[in-house]
Amino acid sequence: MIILNYFIYYFIIIPISLLPFRVLYFLSDMLFFVLYYFVGYRKRVVLENLHNSFPEKSEKEINLIALLFYKHLCDIMVETIKSFTISDKSISKRMILLNPELLNKFFDDKKSIILAGGHYNNWEWIATSIDKQIKHQTIGLYLPLSNLFFDMKMRESRSKFGLILASTRKVKTVFDEYKNHLTATIFAMDQSPGHPGKSYWLKFLNQDTPTLFGAEKYAKDYNYPVLYGTIHKVKRGHYTFQFSTITEHPRDTAHGYIIETVTKLIEEEIIREPQYWLWTHRRWKHKKESSETQMNIH
Repeated sequence: MIILNYFIYYFIIIPISLLPFRVLYFLSDMLFFVLYYFVGYRKRVVLENLHNSFPEKSEKEINLIALLFYKHLCDIMVETIKSFTISDKSISKRMILLNPELLNKFFDDKKSIILAGGHYNNWEWIATSIDKQIKHQTIGLYLPLSNLFFDMKMRESRSKFGLILASTRKVKTVFDEYKNHLTATIFAMDQSPGHPGKSYWLKFLNQDTPTLFGAEKYAKDYNYPVLYGTIHKVKRGHYTFQFSTITEHPRDTAHGYIIETVTKLIEEEIIREPQYWLWTHRRWKHKKESSETQMNIH
């Protein structure tokens, strides 16, 4: 297994990563053709998610969104592979933060912050590039891979420009460790929680949806302002992102306000351009139980 891991990484992934973007996007087009028309990678999941999220859309509209999604997904795949060898100069031109002054204001005020967002457009490149574009020390929360070799290589790739990666299993430890530093901790808010019975439930894309509560919990525990990040795809391989403030005083907000506000913003982005969200994700695999057995976190 170790030899196979080395072979895949050094003789397949890295050579592909070193290819120029025009060749990578040619490979992306070929990959799309295979995944969409021949393999049908998670196509049933994608179509089910789309039908349930947009019941008002026709079959033709749903199929068009699915097709555009798979095209974008293949671009994300090759862009993620490119991340292993991309230069600081190159990624800084391809993922541009439009309003760093908003985040830097909190740094100048000696405040750590929480950055909330979703799996929309190229979330991987934000994690890779953001530390160079703001004053805070950025921390990315991630779920470790079961393959230790590729977990190590992904951590090396994501953190090579300054990001600190922390396991989602050790969030409190990380917050305590860096409480005397000025940090910007990144939370992905649209993942399916492992314990739906202990999640915050709300309506998301017309469906009862369990939502991770960590961002709101830690914002209130440490009184860190919360900002929402949105990504815009300018053209193939080029993105911009910007932040807006959800709250500067999380302890003054009502229970669920942060979670609901962020989720609503993610939903608005998806409705506006649905092809850029991660539809292969089994977001609604958990079903809401009766009120006697289901509760919202407090």
